[in-house]
Amino acid sequence: MHTQVGIIGAGPAGLLLGHLLHLKGIDSVILESRNHNYVIDRVRAGVLEQFTADLLTQIGVGDRLHREGMRHDSVYLSFSGKRHHVPLAELTGGKAIYVYGQNEVVKDLMDARLATGRLLHYEVRNVSVHDIYSIQPRIRYEHDGAQHELTCDFIAGCDGFHGICRPALETAALSKAVTFYDRTYPFGWLGILAEAAPSSDALVYTYHSRGFALFSMRSPKITRLYFQVPPDEDIRNWSDEAIWEEMVQRMSTCDGWKPNVGPILNKNVTPMRSFVAEPMNAGRLYLAGDAAHIVPPTGAKGLNLAAADVLLLGRALAEFYSQGKTDLLEGYSHAAVKRVWRSQRFSWWMTQTLHRFPDENPFDYQRQLADLDYITSSRAALTSLAENYVGLPLDVTFEPARLSC
Repeated sequence: MHTQVGIIGAGPAGLLLGHLLHLKGIDSVILESRNHNYVIDRVRAGVLEQFTADLLTQIGVGDRLHREGMRHDSVYLSFSGKRHHVPLAELTGGKAIYVYGQNEVVKDLMDARLATGRLLHYEVRNVSVHDIYSIQPRIRYEHDGAQHELTCDFIAGCDGFHGICRPALETAALSKAVTFYDRTYPFGWLGILAEAAPSSDALVYTYHSRGFALFSMRSPKITRLYFQVPPDEDIRNWSDEAIWEEMVQRMSTCDGWKPNVGPILNKNVTPMRSFVAEPMNAGRLYLAGDAAHIVPPTGAKGLNLAAADVLLLGRALAEFYSQGKTDLLEGYSHAAVKRVWRSQRFSWWMTQTLHRFPDENPFDYQRQLADLDYITSSRAALTSLAENYVGLPLDVTFEPARLSC
């Protein structure tokens, strides 16, 4: 079997790329190792930047987002028992964020894929990529008990941090070295989905002496909440009652605000790390989304970075097929990584500003409080926070190389 672009991974990155290519008349086959229900039910990010929401709308898959998602023109920073308002839209010329779960985005993109009639295979096994430096790379896999070989013009690795594409890229990169930048944080997030109506009109980021906490939501009836724990924390050590006690203790403010309590529908502990693979391509294998980079969730950038990656890659492939040019393909990694590092910087800054580190002393705690006090009292500092949070403009200019003195 042959296709123009073989896409490995049917998460938001792979599905979005497939749809962008379809709109340009470019054929693709999407392969996913998990089953349909697993992909939908994965509880992941829930904040879309203005850019991502606009993109989904422009390509015809934003109707349910605007009908059921929640636009937020602001967020809160909470510390010392007080919530401080950050007017995102006011500070960024009307830009906002949208609370809409990643699984909802996946549902919309799945429906769009099925409507195209182009191939999407779930539960594929033993996937491997071959000959990525040739003009016809191959993907081998097992599906429905049979062995298959898919030849492609290009392969897009959208299979996440634990997928096969990044290791394959490193192995096949030949003389083109791949550098991995990695940082592991000394804490994780204990996260819950709860059947409780949101008690705030916006997200609340809390810095507390007991550690970070975040109030978010998924719908008018469901809240999504997190608090900082050790990275190896066993979720079995936390009863529902203990989780709520900790949530309320960290988030309650002096004016009486606190999260509403309700039945917990899902709970898990997620370690936190930063990771970048550079370059994001070798030969005709291109990485996008979590296959190429991971950001701590504090800045709400993961899904949005994936959307930026595949928009850049989709434009590069469209230029190749329509004009025979390879300029954008050659510049893909540089353009994508530039945005990745800006998002890494912001996510790192949010993380180190709002979390308690194990080796902290009283000086560090008071310094962080002073930092938050400055941020919330300075319009310039608030504007910088707001611009990064709603999403920086996508830089699609092609720069062939970095210059270093």
